[in-house]
Amino acid sequence: MQKENNFTQGRILWPLIKFMLPVFLALFLQSLYGAVDLLIVGQFGNATDVSAVSTGSQLMHSVTGLVCSFSMGITIILGQLIGRGEREEGGRVVGSGIVLFACIALGFTAIVPLFAPQLANLLNAPEEAFDKTCAYLRICGFGSVFIVAFNLLGSVFRGIGDSKTPLLTVAIASVVNVFGDLLLVSVFHMGAAGAAWATIAAQAVSVILSLLVIRKKGLPFTFHKNMLRWHRQHIADMIRIGLPIALQDFLVGVSFLVILALINRLGLIASAGVGVAQKVCGFIMLVPSAFSQALSAFVAQNVGANRLDRANKTLWYAIGLSAGVAVVMFVLAFFYGEMLCSIFAKDPEVIAAGAQYLKAYGVDCLLTCFLFCFIGYFNGIGMTRFVMLQGIAGAFGVRVPVSYFMSHLPEVSLFKVGLATPSSSLVQIILCFICFGLTMKKVRKNGGVLKL
Repeated sequence: MQKENNFTQGRILWPLIKFMLPVFLALFLQSLYGAVDLLIVGQFGNATDVSAVSTGSQLMHSVTGLVCSFSMGITIILGQLIGRGEREEGGRVVGSGIVLFACIALGFTAIVPLFAPQLANLLNAPEEAFDKTCAYLRICGFGSVFIVAFNLLGSVFRGIGDSKTPLLTVAIASVVNVFGDLLLVSVFHMGAAGAAWATIAAQAVSVILSLLVIRKKGLPFTFHKNMLRWHRQHIADMIRIGLPIALQDFLVGVSFLVILALINRLGLIASAGVGVAQKVCGFIMLVPSAFSQALSAFVAQNVGANRLDRANKTLWYAIGLSAGVAVVMFVLAFFYGEMLCSIFAKDPEVIAAGAQYLKAYGVDCLLTCFLFCFIGYFNGIGMTRFVMLQGIAGAFGVRVPVSYFMSHLPEVSLFKVGLATPSSSLVQIILCFICFGLTMKKVRKNGGVLKL
Protein backbone atom coordinates (compact mmCIF):
# COMPACT_ATOMS: atom_id res chain seq x y z
CA MET A 1 0.00 0.00 0.00
CA GLN A 2 1.30 3.45 -0.95
CA LYS A 3 2.37 5.73 1.91
CA GLU A 4 1.46 9.37 2.20
CA ASN A 5 4.04 12.07 2.87
CA ASN A 6 3.65 13.77 6.23
CA PHE A 7 4.52 17.49 6.06
CA THR A 8 3.58 18.31 9.66
CA GLN A 9 6.92 17.44 11.27
CA GLY A 10 10.61 18.01 10.72
CA ARG A 11 12.24 20.39 8.29
CA ILE A 12 10.23 22.59 5.94
CA LEU A 13 12.46 23.92 3.16
CA TRP A 14 13.88 20.70 1.73
CA PRO A 15 10.61 18.69 1.89
CA LEU A 16 8.85 21.63 0.21
CA ILE A 17 11.43 21.70 -2.59
CA LYS A 18 11.28 17.91 -3.01
CA PHE A 19 7.50 18.04 -3.26
CA MET A 20 7.44 21.12 -5.50
CA LEU A 21 9.99 19.94 -8.07
CA PRO A 22 7.89 17.03 -9.41
CA VAL A 23 4.87 19.36 -9.47
CA PHE A 24 6.94 21.87 -11.48
CA LEU A 25 8.19 19.21 -13.89
CA ALA A 26 4.66 17.83 -14.34
CA LEU A 27 3.34 21.33 -15.09
CA PHE A 28 6.27 21.86 -17.47
CA LEU A 29 5.41 18.70 -19.38
CA GLN A 30 1.71 19.60 -19.40
CA SER A 31 2.64 22.96 -20.91
CA LEU A 32 4.53 21.06 -23.58
CA TYR A 33 1.22 19.67 -24.83
CA GLY A 34 0.08 23.04 -26.13
CA ALA A 35 3.60 24.29 -26.79
CA VAL A 36 4.58 21.32 -28.93
CA ASP A 37 1.30 21.66 -30.80
CA LEU A 38 2.07 25.29 -31.57
CA LEU A 39 5.75 24.61 -32.25
CA ILE A 40 5.11 21.90 -34.82
CA VAL A 41 2.09 23.67 -36.34
CA GLY A 42 4.17 26.85 -36.56
CA GLN A 43 6.92 25.01 -38.44
CA PHE A 44 4.80 22.78 -40.71
CA GLY A 45 1.51 24.71 -40.94
CA ASN A 46 0.57 28.27 -41.76
CA ALA A 47 -0.68 31.36 -39.91
CA THR A 48 -4.30 30.10 -39.94
CA ASP A 49 -3.25 26.88 -38.19
CA VAL A 50 -1.23 28.86 -35.64
CA SER A 51 -4.16 31.18 -34.95
CA ALA A 52 -6.59 28.23 -34.65
CA VAL A 53 -4.38 26.37 -32.19
CA SER A 54 -3.60 29.49 -30.14
CA THR A 55 -7.27 30.54 -29.91
CA GLY A 56 -8.65 27.03 -29.39
CA SER A 57 -6.00 26.00 -26.89
CA GLN A 58 -6.62 29.18 -24.88
CA LEU A 59 -10.25 28.14 -24.41
CA MET A 60 -9.33 24.53 -23.61
CA HIS A 61 -6.70 25.82 -21.19
CA SER A 62 -9.49 27.67 -19.41
CA VAL A 63 -11.57 24.47 -19.28
CA THR A 64 -8.60 22.48 -17.96
CA GLY A 65 -7.85 25.17 -15.41
CA LEU A 66 -11.47 25.10 -14.27
CA VAL A 67 -11.38 21.34 -13.69
CA CYS A 68 -7.95 21.46 -12.06
CA SER A 69 -9.06 24.24 -9.71
CA PHE A 70 -12.25 22.45 -8.74
CA SER A 71 -10.29 19.26 -8.04
CA MET A 72 -8.21 21.24 -5.52
CA GLY A 73 -11.12 20.63 -3.16
CA ILE A 74 -10.13 16.95 -3.06
CA THR A 75 -6.45 17.77 -2.56
CA ILE A 76 -7.20 20.05 0.39
CA ILE A 77 -9.73 17.68 2.01
CA LEU A 78 -7.38 14.69 1.74
CA GLY A 79 -4.46 16.77 3.06
CA GLN A 80 -6.43 17.94 6.08
CA LEU A 81 -7.70 14.41 6.79
CA ILE A 82 -4.12 13.10 6.75
CA GLY A 83 -2.99 15.98 8.97
CA ARG A 84 -5.70 15.05 11.50
CA GLY A 85 -4.93 11.34 11.20
CA GLU A 86 -8.39 10.51 9.77
CA ARG A 87 -7.27 8.38 6.82
CA GLU A 88 -10.29 6.07 6.84
CA GLU A 89 -12.45 8.79 5.28
CA GLY A 90 -10.09 9.10 2.30
CA GLY A 91 -11.75 6.33 0.30
CA ARG A 92 -15.19 7.92 0.63
CA VAL A 93 -13.76 11.28 -0.48
CA VAL A 94 -12.20 9.72 -3.58
CA GLY A 95 -15.38 7.75 -4.39
CA SER A 96 -17.50 10.87 -4.12
CA GLY A 97 -15.01 12.78 -6.27
CA ILE A 98 -15.17 10.19 -9.04
CA VAL A 99 -18.98 10.42 -9.19
CA LEU A 100 -18.96 14.23 -9.16
CA PHE A 101 -16.25 14.59 -11.81
CA ALA A 102 -17.87 11.98 -14.07
CA CYS A 103 -20.89 14.31 -14.26
CA ILE A 104 -18.60 17.25 -15.07
CA ALA A 105 -16.85 15.27 -17.82
CA LEU A 106 -20.15 14.38 -19.49
CA GLY A 107 -21.17 18.03 -19.41
CA PHE A 108 -18.02 19.28 -21.14
CA THR A 109 -18.13 16.44 -23.68
CA ALA A 110 -21.60 17.55 -24.74
CA ILE A 111 -21.24 21.34 -24.54
CA VAL A 112 -17.85 22.11 -26.17
CA PRO A 113 -18.34 20.19 -29.48
CA LEU A 114 -21.98 21.25 -29.80
CA PHE A 115 -21.27 24.95 -29.35
CA ALA A 116 -17.83 25.09 -31.02
CA PRO A 117 -18.88 27.69 -33.68
CA GLN A 118 -20.48 29.93 -31.07
CA LEU A 119 -17.39 29.68 -28.85
CA ALA A 120 -15.06 30.46 -31.76
CA ASN A 121 -17.25 33.42 -32.70
CA LEU A 122 -17.27 34.61 -29.09
CA LEU A 123 -13.47 34.63 -29.17
CA ASN A 124 -13.49 36.64 -32.41
CA ALA A 125 -11.49 33.93 -34.15
CA PRO A 126 -10.16 35.46 -37.40
CA GLU A 127 -12.33 34.60 -40.40
CA GLU A 128 -9.46 32.87 -42.19
CA ALA A 129 -8.94 30.52 -39.22
CA PHE A 130 -12.57 30.14 -38.07
CA ASP A 131 -13.25 26.63 -39.43
CA LYS A 132 -9.95 25.28 -38.14
CA THR A 133 -10.61 26.78 -34.71
CA CYS A 134 -14.01 25.03 -34.61
CA ALA A 135 -12.43 21.71 -35.59
CA TYR A 136 -9.79 22.05 -32.87
CA LEU A 137 -12.46 22.78 -30.23
CA ARG A 138 -14.69 19.89 -31.29
CA ILE A 139 -11.88 17.34 -31.12
CA CYS A 140 -10.64 18.56 -27.74
CA GLY A 141 -14.22 18.69 -26.48
CA PHE A 142 -14.78 15.03 -27.31
CA GLY A 143 -11.68 14.23 -25.25
CA SER A 144 -12.86 16.16 -22.18
CA VAL A 145 -13.34 12.93 -20.24
CA PHE A 146 -9.57 12.37 -20.27
CA ILE A 147 -8.85 15.97 -19.22
CA VAL A 148 -11.23 15.65 -16.28
CA ALA A 149 -10.00 12.20 -15.25
CA PHE A 150 -6.35 13.26 -15.38
CA ASN A 151 -6.92 16.27 -13.11
CA LEU A 152 -8.99 14.22 -10.66
CA LEU A 153 -6.26 11.60 -10.33
CA GLY A 154 -3.60 14.30 -9.97
CA SER A 155 -5.53 15.92 -7.13
CA VAL A 156 -5.71 12.59 -5.28
CA PHE A 157 -1.97 12.00 -5.62
CA ARG A 158 -1.12 15.53 -4.43
CA GLY A 159 -3.55 15.19 -1.52
CA ILE A 160 -1.64 12.16 -0.19
CA GLY A 161 1.66 13.96 -0.70
CA ASP A 162 2.70 12.11 -3.88
CA SER A 163 3.87 14.47 -6.61
CA LYS A 164 6.12 11.92 -8.37
CA THR A 165 3.45 9.67 -9.88
CA PRO A 166 1.73 12.47 -11.85
CA LEU A 167 5.17 13.49 -13.11
CA LEU A 168 5.88 9.97 -14.40
CA THR A 169 2.56 9.63 -16.21
CA VAL A 170 2.78 13.09 -17.76
CA ALA A 171 6.36 12.46 -18.90
CA ILE A 172 5.34 9.36 -20.83
CA ALA A 173 2.25 11.08 -22.22
CA SER A 174 4.37 14.03 -23.41
CA VAL A 175 6.42 11.66 -25.55
CA VAL A 176 3.18 10.33 -27.04
CA ASN A 177 2.07 13.89 -27.79
CA VAL A 178 5.33 14.80 -29.55
CA PHE A 179 5.24 11.74 -31.79
CA GLY A 180 1.53 12.27 -32.43
CA ASP A 181 2.13 15.88 -33.52
CA LEU A 182 5.02 14.93 -35.76
CA LEU A 183 3.00 12.16 -37.37
CA LEU A 184 -0.32 13.97 -37.82
CA VAL A 185 0.91 17.52 -38.52
CA SER A 186 4.22 17.14 -40.36
CA VAL A 187 3.57 13.81 -42.13
CA PHE A 188 -0.19 13.75 -42.72
CA HIS A 189 -0.52 17.57 -42.84
CA MET A 190 -3.63 17.63 -40.64
CA GLY A 191 -2.75 21.07 -39.20
CA ALA A 192 -4.72 22.23 -36.17
CA ALA A 193 -6.93 19.11 -36.18
CA GLY A 194 -3.88 16.85 -36.03
CA ALA A 195 -2.53 18.79 -33.05
CA ALA A 196 -5.86 18.35 -31.24
CA TRP A 197 -5.96 14.58 -31.83
CA ALA A 198 -2.37 14.23 -30.59
CA THR A 199 -3.21 16.14 -27.41
CA ILE A 200 -6.25 13.96 -26.64
CA ALA A 201 -4.27 10.77 -27.22
CA ALA A 202 -1.60 11.98 -24.79
CA GLN A 203 -4.20 12.77 -22.10
CA ALA A 204 -5.72 9.30 -22.52
CA VAL A 205 -2.31 7.70 -21.97
CA SER A 206 -1.86 9.76 -18.78
CA VAL A 207 -5.14 8.50 -17.36
CA ILE A 208 -4.47 4.85 -18.19
CA LEU A 209 -0.98 4.98 -16.65
CA SER A 210 -2.29 6.66 -13.48
CA LEU A 211 -4.91 3.95 -13.03
CA LEU A 212 -2.29 1.23 -13.50
CA VAL A 213 -0.08 2.84 -10.83
CA ILE A 214 -3.00 3.00 -8.39
CA ARG A 215 -3.84 -0.65 -9.09
CA LYS A 216 -0.24 -1.69 -8.42
CA LYS A 217 0.64 0.55 -5.44
CA GLY A 218 -2.79 1.10 -3.93
CA LEU A 219 -3.72 4.11 -1.79
CA PRO A 220 -2.88 4.93 1.86
CA PHE A 221 -6.51 4.27 2.76
CA THR A 222 -9.18 1.68 1.96
CA PHE A 223 -11.02 2.10 -1.33
CA HIS A 224 -13.55 -0.24 -2.96
CA LYS A 225 -16.38 -0.01 -5.48
CA ASN A 226 -19.06 0.50 -2.83
CA MET A 227 -17.48 3.88 -2.08
CA LEU A 228 -18.42 5.11 -5.57
CA ARG A 229 -21.43 6.96 -4.22
CA TRP A 230 -22.79 10.46 -3.85
CA HIS A 231 -21.69 10.97 -0.25
CA ARG A 232 -23.59 14.15 0.49
CA GLN A 233 -21.23 15.60 3.11
CA HIS A 234 -18.06 14.97 1.12
CA ILE A 235 -19.64 16.37 -2.06
CA ALA A 236 -20.74 19.43 -0.10
CA ASP A 237 -17.18 19.89 1.25
CA MET A 238 -15.69 19.57 -2.24
CA ILE A 239 -18.11 22.15 -3.59
CA ARG A 240 -17.59 24.48 -0.61
CA ILE A 241 -13.80 24.38 -1.00
CA GLY A 242 -13.35 23.71 -4.71
CA LEU A 243 -16.13 25.79 -6.26
CA PRO A 244 -14.74 29.20 -5.22
CA ILE A 245 -11.31 28.22 -6.57
CA ALA A 246 -12.86 26.97 -9.80
CA LEU A 247 -15.12 30.00 -10.16
CA GLN A 248 -12.19 32.35 -9.58
CA ASP A 249 -10.00 30.57 -12.14
CA PHE A 250 -12.89 30.36 -14.60
CA LEU A 251 -13.63 34.07 -14.38
CA VAL A 252 -9.92 34.88 -14.59
CA GLY A 253 -9.80 32.65 -17.68
CA VAL A 254 -12.80 34.50 -19.09
CA SER A 255 -10.98 37.79 -18.55
CA PHE A 256 -8.05 36.49 -20.60
CA LEU A 257 -10.46 35.29 -23.28
CA VAL A 258 -11.94 38.80 -23.36
CA ILE A 259 -8.43 40.17 -23.87
CA LEU A 260 -7.86 37.59 -26.61
CA ALA A 261 -11.09 38.66 -28.30
CA LEU A 262 -9.98 42.31 -28.12
CA ILE A 263 -6.62 41.40 -29.64
CA ASN A 264 -8.20 39.23 -32.36
CA ARG A 265 -9.93 42.41 -33.56
CA LEU A 266 -6.47 43.73 -34.44
CA GLY A 267 -5.96 41.08 -37.12
CA LEU A 268 -4.38 37.69 -37.87
CA ILE A 269 -0.77 38.67 -37.05
CA ALA A 270 -1.71 40.10 -33.64
CA SER A 271 -3.82 37.00 -32.90
CA ALA A 272 -1.03 34.59 -33.84
CA GLY A 273 1.64 36.70 -32.08
CA VAL A 274 -0.25 36.80 -28.78
CA GLY A 275 -0.95 33.07 -29.08
CA VAL A 276 2.80 32.45 -29.37
CA ALA A 277 3.55 34.81 -26.46
CA GLN A 278 1.01 33.04 -24.26
CA LYS A 279 2.70 29.71 -24.90
CA VAL A 280 5.99 31.23 -23.75
CA CYS A 281 4.17 32.69 -20.73
CA GLY A 282 2.94 29.24 -19.86
CA PHE A 283 6.56 28.26 -19.24
CA ILE A 284 7.86 31.36 -17.48
CA MET A 285 4.96 31.18 -14.99
CA LEU A 286 5.57 27.54 -14.12
CA VAL A 287 7.62 28.10 -10.96
CA PRO A 288 5.06 30.25 -9.11
CA SER A 289 2.30 27.91 -10.34
CA ALA A 290 4.18 24.90 -8.97
CA PHE A 291 4.70 26.57 -5.61
CA SER A 292 1.01 27.47 -5.51
CA GLN A 293 -0.07 23.84 -5.98
CA ALA A 294 2.59 22.47 -3.64
CA LEU A 295 1.70 25.01 -0.95
CA SER A 296 -1.96 23.99 -1.02
CA ALA A 297 -1.14 20.38 -0.10
CA PHE A 298 1.68 21.32 2.30
CA VAL A 299 -0.37 23.95 4.14
CA ALA A 300 -3.53 21.79 4.23
CA GLN A 301 -1.75 19.05 6.20
CA ASN A 302 -0.33 21.54 8.70
CA VAL A 303 -3.68 23.24 9.18
CA GLY A 304 -5.26 19.81 9.78
CA ALA A 305 -2.58 19.18 12.43
CA ASN A 306 -3.13 22.68 13.92
CA ARG A 307 0.39 23.78 12.90
CA LEU A 308 -0.32 27.21 11.44
CA ASP A 309 3.20 28.31 12.40
CA ARG A 310 4.66 25.78 9.94
CA ALA A 311 2.14 26.81 7.30
CA ASN A 312 3.24 30.45 7.60
CA LYS A 313 6.94 29.58 7.41
CA THR A 314 6.23 27.53 4.30
CA LEU A 315 4.60 30.55 2.65
CA TRP A 316 7.65 32.79 3.17
CA TYR A 317 10.07 30.07 2.07
CA ALA A 318 8.06 29.61 -1.12
CA ILE A 319 7.92 33.34 -1.86
CA GLY A 320 11.68 33.69 -1.38
CA LEU A 321 12.54 30.79 -3.68
CA SER A 322 10.00 31.85 -6.29
CA ALA A 323 11.23 35.46 -6.29
CA GLY A 324 14.78 34.37 -7.11
CA VAL A 325 13.56 32.58 -10.24
CA ALA A 326 11.22 35.48 -11.11
CA VAL A 327 14.15 37.85 -11.67
CA VAL A 328 15.64 35.48 -14.25
CA MET A 329 12.28 35.07 -15.99
CA PHE A 330 11.83 38.85 -16.13
CA VAL A 331 15.17 39.31 -17.91
CA LEU A 332 14.38 36.59 -20.44
CA ALA A 333 10.84 37.78 -21.19
CA PHE A 334 11.58 41.50 -21.32
CA PHE A 335 14.90 41.53 -23.19
CA TYR A 336 14.93 38.26 -25.16
CA GLY A 337 11.29 37.97 -26.23
CA GLU A 338 12.01 37.57 -29.94
CA MET A 339 14.40 34.70 -29.26
CA LEU A 340 11.77 32.93 -27.13
CA CYS A 341 8.93 33.53 -29.59
CA SER A 342 11.04 32.30 -32.52
CA ILE A 343 10.91 28.84 -30.93
CA PHE A 344 7.19 28.64 -31.74
CA ALA A 345 6.91 30.59 -34.98
CA LYS A 346 8.87 31.34 -38.16
CA ASP A 347 6.93 34.36 -39.46
CA PRO A 348 8.97 37.52 -38.55
CA GLU A 349 5.82 39.59 -38.06
CA VAL A 350 4.30 37.03 -35.70
CA ILE A 351 7.58 36.83 -33.74
CA ALA A 352 7.79 40.62 -33.40
CA ALA A 353 4.16 40.85 -32.23
CA GLY A 354 4.66 38.07 -29.69
CA ALA A 355 7.83 39.66 -28.29
CA GLN A 356 6.05 42.99 -27.83
CA TYR A 357 3.25 41.36 -25.82
CA LEU A 358 5.74 39.24 -23.84
CA LYS A 359 7.44 42.31 -22.35
CA ALA A 360 4.37 42.96 -20.20
CA TYR A 361 4.48 39.41 -18.88
CA GLY A 362 8.10 39.96 -17.97
CA VAL A 363 6.93 42.67 -15.60
CA ASP A 364 4.24 40.33 -14.27
CA CYS A 365 6.89 37.72 -13.38
CA LEU A 366 8.13 40.02 -10.60
CA LEU A 367 4.63 40.06 -9.08
CA THR A 368 3.30 36.52 -9.51
CA CYS A 369 6.03 35.11 -7.26
CA PHE A 370 4.09 36.77 -4.44
CA LEU A 371 0.55 36.37 -5.78
CA PHE A 372 0.61 32.68 -6.68
CA CYS A 373 2.20 31.70 -3.36
CA PHE A 374 -0.44 33.63 -1.44
CA ILE A 375 -3.16 31.90 -3.48
CA GLY A 376 -1.72 28.47 -2.67
CA TYR A 377 -1.50 29.40 1.02
CA PHE A 378 -5.08 30.67 1.28
CA ASN A 379 -6.37 27.61 -0.61
CA GLY A 380 -4.51 25.33 1.79
CA ILE A 381 -6.03 26.88 4.91
CA GLY A 382 -9.49 26.76 3.33
CA MET A 383 -10.01 30.47 2.59
CA THR A 384 -11.09 29.76 -0.96
CA ARG A 385 -13.84 32.40 -0.95
CA PHE A 386 -11.26 35.12 -0.47
CA VAL A 387 -9.19 33.61 -3.29
CA MET A 388 -12.27 33.82 -5.49
CA LEU A 389 -13.06 37.41 -4.55
CA GLN A 390 -9.53 38.74 -5.04
CA GLY A 391 -9.29 36.93 -8.38
CA ILE A 392 -12.56 38.40 -9.61
CA ALA A 393 -11.56 41.86 -8.40
CA GLY A 394 -8.29 41.66 -10.29
CA ALA A 395 -9.83 40.22 -13.45
CA PHE A 396 -12.87 42.41 -13.92
CA GLY A 397 -11.93 45.37 -11.75
CA VAL A 398 -8.52 45.87 -13.36
CA ARG A 399 -7.45 43.46 -16.13
CA VAL A 400 -10.42 43.73 -18.48
CA PRO A 401 -10.98 47.53 -18.13
CA VAL A 402 -7.26 48.29 -18.58
CA SER A 403 -6.92 46.01 -21.63
CA TYR A 404 -10.08 47.51 -23.17
CA PHE A 405 -8.77 51.04 -22.63
CA MET A 406 -5.32 50.18 -24.02
CA SER A 407 -6.74 48.39 -27.08
CA HIS A 408 -8.74 51.49 -28.03
CA LEU A 409 -5.88 53.98 -27.86
CA PRO A 410 -5.10 55.81 -31.12
CA GLU A 411 -1.72 54.05 -31.31
CA VAL A 412 -2.43 50.47 -30.18
CA SER A 413 0.50 48.57 -28.71
CA LEU A 414 0.43 44.92 -27.67
CA PHE A 415 2.81 45.84 -24.85
CA LYS A 416 0.32 48.38 -23.50
CA VAL A 417 -2.56 45.90 -23.78
CA GLY A 418 -0.43 43.31 -21.97
CA LEU A 419 0.21 45.71 -19.06
CA ALA A 420 -3.34 44.95 -17.90
CA THR A 421 -2.03 41.68 -16.42
CA PRO A 422 0.68 43.06 -14.08
CA SER A 423 -1.71 45.87 -13.11
CA SER A 424 -4.18 43.25 -11.94
CA SER A 425 -1.50 41.24 -10.12
CA LEU A 426 -0.39 44.30 -8.16
CA VAL A 427 -3.92 44.99 -6.91
CA GLN A 428 -4.41 41.31 -5.97
CA ILE A 429 -1.14 41.23 -4.00
CA ILE A 430 -2.25 44.24 -1.96
CA LEU A 431 -5.53 42.45 -1.18
CA CYS A 432 -3.62 39.31 -0.16
CA PHE A 433 -1.36 41.19 2.27
CA ILE A 434 -4.39 42.87 3.84
CA CYS A 435 -6.22 39.54 4.22
CA PHE A 436 -3.13 37.83 5.66
CA GLY A 437 -2.72 40.57 8.26
CA LEU A 438 -6.39 40.41 9.28
CA THR A 439 -6.28 36.60 9.48
CA MET A 440 -3.22 36.59 11.75
CA LYS A 441 -4.89 39.19 13.96
CA LYS A 442 -7.89 36.86 14.38
CA VAL A 443 -5.58 33.93 15.12
CA ARG A 444 -3.86 35.87 17.91
CA LYS A 445 -7.25 36.79 19.42
CA ASN A 446 -8.25 33.09 19.34
CA GLY A 447 -5.13 31.99 21.23
CA GLY A 448 -3.21 30.86 18.15
CA VAL A 449 -6.07 28.76 16.72
CA LEU A 450 -7.29 29.28 13.14
CA LYS A 451 -11.09 29.53 13.01
CA LEU A 452 -12.64 30.14 9.61
